[in-house]
Amino acid sequence: MPQPLPEAAAAREAIRLARLWLAKRRYHERNGRLLHRARIHYEFARRGAYLRWPVHGEVLEALREGRLEVGEGVHLEPHVWLTAPGRARIRIGPGTFLNLGVMVASLELVEIGANCMLANGCFVSDAEHRFDDLTLPLTWQGFRSEGPTVIGDNCWLGAHVVVSGGVRIGERCVVGANAVVTSDLPPRSIAVGVPARVIGTVGD
Repeated sequence: MPQPLPEAAAAREAIRLARLWLAKRRYHERNGRLLHRARIHYEFARRGAYLRWPVHGEVLEALREGRLEVGEGVHLEPHVWLTAPGRARIRIGPGTFLNLGVMVASLELVEIGANCMLANGCFVSDAEHRFDDLTLPLTWQGFRSEGPTVIGDNCWLGAHVVVSGGVRIGERCVVGANAVVTSDLPPRSIAVGVPARVIGTVGD
């Protein structure tokens, strides 16, 4: 049975853990701070874009560093999550609409074209969790990129569509609700299913 820490050491450890907890809370809740929130709204407004609160992720930092690009007329509904750590980049073209709970996670580059609509709960990423190292816990293994993920102009993704890493969706594609896009879609495709398969062509 492990021996209890001396009283002074136990107190130091308690203080260390409390500081760690507070630091995590400050980091993860920073978008909710009034000044931080105002700065995010300002950065969107000066680009001619709009978001409804709350928004999640490294939004302000990425905007100021040029890693998050939003075009004029972009509209984000509540609980959109944009994450682009380090040198990762996200580009969202003008006129694009991200509905409730959309998540865009970039490790290198995720690009969404102009005048796209992503319905509730869509997930778009260029990366996946690593799981191949049997000597490490899964949560320590980090991510790997499958190459840029690109969605062309004028695409419509139905509710809860997942777009995986390295995928390119051509312009004017329609992807049905709950589909998982694991390979490229030619322009004007209508795709459904898991994995997504092309069942028609827009305009035919």
